Amino acid sequence: MEYNLADLFESVVDVVPDREALVYVDHPGTGSERRLTYAELDTAANRIAHHLLDSGLRAGEHLGLHLYNGIEYLQTVLACLKARLVPVNVNYRYVEEELVYLYNDADLAALVFEGEFTERVAAALPQTTKLRHLIRVGEAPEGAPEPSVAPVPYADAEAAGSPGRGFPPRSPDDLFIIYTGGTTGMPKGVMWRAEDLFFAGLFGGEPSGEPVKRPEELAERVAARGAGLTFFPAPPLMHGTSTLTSFIAFNYGQRVVIHRKYAPEEVLRTIEKEKVSSVSLVGDAMLRPLIDALNGPLKGTDLSSLFSVSSSGAIMSETVRAEFQRLVPNVLLLNNFGSSESGSNGRATDDSGPEKGFRLVVNDRTQVVDPVTHEPVAVGEPGRLAQRGHVPLGYYNDPGKTAETFFQKGTERWVLLGDMATVDEQGIVTVLGRGSQCINTGGEKVYPEEVEQALKSHPDVYDALVAGVPDPTWGSHVAAVVQVREGAQVPSLDQIQSHCRTRLAGYKIPRQLVIAPAIQRSPSGKADYRWAKAVATEADTA
Repeated sequence: MEYNLADLFESVVDVVPDREALVYVDHPGTGSERRLTYAELDTAANRIAHHLLDSGLRAGEHLGLHLYNGIEYLQTVLACLKARLVPVNVNYRYVEEELVYLYNDADLAALVFEGEFTERVAAALPQTTKLRHLIRVGEAPEGAPEPSVAPVPYADAEAAGSPGRGFPPRSPDDLFIIYTGGTTGMPKGVMWRAEDLFFAGLFGGEPSGEPVKRPEELAERVAARGAGLTFFPAPPLMHGTSTLTSFIAFNYGQRVVIHRKYAPEEVLRTIEKEKVSSVSLVGDAMLRPLIDALNGPLKGTDLSSLFSVSSSGAIMSETVRAEFQRLVPNVLLLNNFGSSESGSNGRATDDSGPEKGFRLVVNDRTQVVDPVTHEPVAVGEPGRLAQRGHVPLGYYNDPGKTAETFFQKGTERWVLLGDMATVDEQGIVTVLGRGSQCINTGGEKVYPEEVEQALKSHPDVYDALVAGVPDPTWGSHVAAVVQVREGAQVPSLDQIQSHCRTRLAGYKIPRQLVIAPAIQRSPSGKADYRWAKAVATEADTA
């Protein structure tokens, strides 16, 4: 046995077949839910895997998952891993042109898609070169044009496949591709070897302790551990973080609960009903609505089972964390830090916030390096975060970007991340922000995330994004796009500036304020900086 994700999952199934593995809840209390034990999930994945192979797909070919959250999503990922096909996440918000790009860039040979997206799939399909097999989950909307390749209903595909395993041997080199969201450019497919993803993204089977030293040890630990934990990845599975969270839970032999879409009140009801232990989400955009619900219609919800709430992909600001902690005082709030290119890098310190910045305790594989020499920077000097060891092979179909981002140093492979940072004498890393989002104003560098933290600590600000707007004097000026709390007074630019001056240096203070009805983010809560810059630029020239 080797560090192959399908082999590892099957080893867990074999020691705890009757343990509940996956629960899909549509709306708590309606009876619209599905529950699968580890053995049932394994069998369901076997059926789809055999259907895919029986349909002519071969090991190494790529399958896209164009789906909302559901049993079918994780079932299909497992099926791909079993059949040695490569799963590829597809952003369900993409329209025809974006889908054509991704379908072709990822060289998709097969696609599993939501019936709701039939019209978009039908429009994109003729413009693809390799896509030849479609499976549809649910029904198409009435009147939607059918794709030129007839989709197989998911239920029929599952019924046709053999329930047993019987797959050829697998390898730790089998691929898993995670496409980035494309918020700063076209999406890129990050190519992970199974073994590297297991250690870098799945904590080596042990998120709170020592990684396993042998593949067989994973199932041995599961058998000895017992059940009792329930993981609830709240963001869309298509963004990678939730899929990896689900696999962390499976490798731990515990239970996963998922919803079709993020609905704050339903999330709280499910935590209470299913006795959820750990919720993962993405920043304030997901945490703040939970606070609103707990202060309003869901006041008094029993969250006593909840041990931790973790965020990855965007930080939970100091102000919002404090609000949630007041309502749920015994819950551990964790700002995790990682990326599609690195897996996990570390976790924020308790004193992270507007005054001290976003500070991290990083793992021993992460350093701050000079982006040119790749040597560690001196204490206090800015550099780029980098990670060594278990890192991806590169970007699919993009050798140029791969050469810019991945490098060899000695005997180890490294990835150079997009985040600028400094390191102090104790080894604590302060993340300044994404280099691509850095605002150069009068020769000074301003990182949006730092200003956003200060803005969100204003009592009338519900959410905020910061962007640089072209300025004839300073090159760029700092612009704040703000969503005001419901019922709050709309703050003036002077009030925002006065508030920020107590937390930020003068050159970081917003010079422009745009009030927006809502802040635009991805379905997972990640910032859409292109939108923020466009809104601020348009307001500046109006």
